[in-house]
Amino acid sequence: MKFWFKYVKPYIFSFIAGPLCMIVEVIGEVLMPYLLSRIINLAQAGTLTVSSSIYLGLAMVGVALLMMLGGVGGAYFGAKSAVNFAGDVRNDIYRKIQSFSFANIDKFSTGSLVTRTTNDVTQLQNFINMLLRMALRSPGMLIGALIMAVSLNPSLATVFAVSIPLMVIVIGILISIGFPRFQKMQASIDTLNNTVQENIQNQRVVKSFVRADFEEKKFKKANANLKNAGISAMKAVIFMQPANTLFMNLTIIAVVWFGSKMALSGSMPVGDLSAFATYVTQILFSLMMITFLLLTSARALASAKRIKEVLTTVPDINDDNAAFKEKRIVNGDIEFKDVTFRYYKNSEDAVLKNINLKIKGGSTVGIIGSTGCGKTTLVSLIPRLYDVSSGQVLVDGTDVKDYSLYNLREDVGMVLQKNVLFSGSIEDNLRWGDNEASIEEIKEAAESAQADKFVSSFKDGYGTALSEGGTNVSGGQKQRLCIARALLKKPKILILDDSTSAVDTATEALIRKAFAETLSDTTKIIIAQRISSVVDCDLIVVMDEGEITGIGTHDELLSGNTEYIEIYQSQNGVRGQ
Repeated sequence: MKFWFKYVKPYIFSFIAGPLCMIVEVIGEVLMPYLLSRIINLAQAGTLTVSSSIYLGLAMVGVALLMMLGGVGGAYFGAKSAVNFAGDVRNDIYRKIQSFSFANIDKFSTGSLVTRTTNDVTQLQNFINMLLRMALRSPGMLIGALIMAVSLNPSLATVFAVSIPLMVIVIGILISIGFPRFQKMQASIDTLNNTVQENIQNQRVVKSFVRADFEEKKFKKANANLKNAGISAMKAVIFMQPANTLFMNLTIIAVVWFGSKMALSGSMPVGDLSAFATYVTQILFSLMMITFLLLTSARALASAKRIKEVLTTVPDINDDNAAFKEKRIVNGDIEFKDVTFRYYKNSEDAVLKNINLKIKGGSTVGIIGSTGCGKTTLVSLIPRLYDVSSGQVLVDGTDVKDYSLYNLREDVGMVLQKNVLFSGSIEDNLRWGDNEASIEEIKEAAESAQADKFVSSFKDGYGTALSEGGTNVSGGQKQRLCIARALLKKPKILILDDSTSAVDTATEALIRKAFAETLSDTTKIIIAQRISSVVDCDLIVVMDEGEITGIGTHDELLSGNTEYIEIYQSQNGVRGQ
C-alpha cells in the first residue's frame, strides 16, 4: 500500500469522500425497510392515522433523497479518484519505459509493455472504482442489516449462522481458483498484442513472402489461448452468481418458513417479517458484492503486480553515478580502451573483443566489415545505448558513464540502420533534431541531406503528412530525411549507420561533400557496406568477428590488409592473385 499511496495522496479528498457518500446511502437502505415495517404493523393493528402515515411517508421520501445524494456522490468521487489514479500510473509507466535500455525493453517485450500500460492499468482503475463504492457500502450494509435483523427477531436471525459461513467458504474457494487464472489470462493478452503488433509493423514482409496464411494461423493460436484462458478465468465468476443466488434463496425460504409460523402464532408482526426478509436480501446481496469485489481484486492484484514490475525496474543504463553531469562534449575526441561487450552478462562469446581505437575530434572515420561483425554495436556504445562489459569508452577524455545521459545524447547524432519516421508532417519529424529551428534552418539541413528537392516537389512541401513509420515515402527519401533530422541537431559527434545504402552513389557523394562543408568541426563516423562510401575518410577501421583487424587510410589498407582487400576486390570485380 505504501508503494501505491503516492498515487492516492493528490486525490485524498475524493478517496475519502466517495466511501463516506456510500455510507450515507447504506444508512438510507437500512432505514427504509424499518420505516416500511412500521407502516405495515400500524396498519395491521388498525392504529395507522393520517398524521402518522404522512410522517412516516415523508421520512421515507427524505431517506430516499438521502440515498440518491449518497449514491450519486459515491459514484462521482469513485470515478474521479479511479480515473486520476490510473492517469498518473499510466504517465509513470510511460516515463519509466522512456528510461529503459534496450535490454530492459527486451526483458518485458514491446507487446507486454503496451498491455501493462493500457489493459493492466484499466483493470486497476476498474477495481479502485468498485473498491471505493463497495469497500464500505457492502460491509456497512451487511453489518447494518444484520444488526436490524437481530434486533427484530434474534431467534430467526440464527439462520445466518449456517448460510454466511457456507458462503464465505465458497468465496474463498472461488478466489483461490480465480487468481492464478487471471494471471495467466493477462499473460495471454501480452502474447496476442505481440503477435498483432509484429504483424502490422511488418506487413510488407508478410505480403512479399505471401505469409498471410501463416500469420493468420499464428494469430488464431494466440487468440485461442487467450479465449481459453479467459473462459477458464470467467468460470469462477460464472459459478459465483448461481452459488450466491442458491444460498440467498435457501435462506429466504428458511426465513419465510419459520417466520410465517411466528407471524401466524402472533409472536412476530407481519411488518417485521417483511422487513426481516428485506434484510436477508441485503445481507446476502452484500456478501455477493464482497465476493465480486474480492474476485475482481484477484485480477487487479495480478495487474498491479505486473505494473509494479515495470515501475520498480531499475534501468540498466542510468546516470545516477555520473561524475560530471553538467559537462558537454566540446571537441568530439573518442577513445575505446580495451573494450569488450556481451549482450548478456553470462554469454560465453563476446560481441566485441579487446577494442582499442582513437578517433580525433572533427575527423571522418569509416567502419567497414562483414555483416554481424559488431560495427553497429561498437558505435552504440558511444551514446550509451549499451554499456561496455569491460574497458572504457572515452569522449573528450571523459568516460561516457560520467556524462548525464541527456547531455551525452544531446551532443551525439545518430542515423540508425533502421530509419524511423513518425506520423505527422515532414517538418514535425525534422524538428526532432531541433524543436526551435526556423523553417530556413530546416530547409538548409534538408538541402545538405539532398532531401529538399523531393520535399519541395510535394504539394504541401514540408507540411506533407507522413504515415506511421514513413511508409508513404521511398527508402532513399526516408534515409535522407533521417540524415537531415540528425544534421539539424548540429551534434559534436555524428554516427551514420549504413544510412546511405538506399541512395545512389552520386547523391551519396553530394551528401558526403555537404558533411565536409557544414560539419567540419563534427566527428563523423560512417558505417558502410560499400568501400566507395568510406574511401575518402581520414581513417578507415576494418572489423571482423568483433575485432579490429585493420586501421588506416584507403591506400594503406589496400596495400596490406587482407579483409579490406577482399572486400575491395569483391565490390570492384577484381580477382585475387
